[in-house]
Amino acid sequence: MFTGLVVERGRLIADPRRSDQGGVRLVIGHSPAVGQRLGPGASLAVAGVCLTVVAGDETHSEVELSRETLARTRFAQLRRGSEVNLEPALRFGDPMGGHWVQGHVDGLVRLLRRTDVEEHSDFEVELPVGLEACVVEKGSVALDGVSLTVAGLLATSFTIALIPHTLAVTTLGSARPGDRFHFEADVLAKYVERALAARGLPT
Repeated sequence: MFTGLVVERGRLIADPRRSDQGGVRLVIGHSPAVGQRLGPGASLAVAGVCLTVVAGDETHSEVELSRETLARTRFAQLRRGSEVNLEPALRFGDPMGGHWVQGHVDGLVRLLRRTDVEEHSDFEVELPVGLEACVVEKGSVALDGVSLTVAGLLATSFTIALIPHTLAVTTLGSARPGDRFHFEADVLAKYVERALAARGLPT
């Protein structure tokens, strides 16, 4: 479980490669502070995707990608030098900021428009197909692992307002129209939608 509060930006130190286990390996460089919280078997949110660390040390971690992960993410397009948001799993006693983020990406959404006003930015992002009901004004979503509040809701898109700190600490600062984000709806919204649908009630 995660909070959507990105700790730092990691960087791929090699191109993705096929593993001898039938998946794809990513080798991600990070700070020793992050490395101290990781080890084989640990969970690490990489651009919002919960992955298991299979090897590494204080300065890098290797993660294995399954076919399901590759199908739902843009990881296949990453290359050496690509930056990714990192957040180790929540520990008992850690402050609970952001919102509950599972790292189970629902799919990809596209940045439609970016408006910069001084050091702040407003993003307009397309609504995820099939999960429109899970996006509500002032509700929470995660984009590339970043916990964000929906500022406004339009017919086919939603808007978010980004502060300078978020733009500086995460990869969202370099996002441009046309870029795609890993999208995760609020898990509580998904359960409510499922419960209503199971009872034949409108969502």
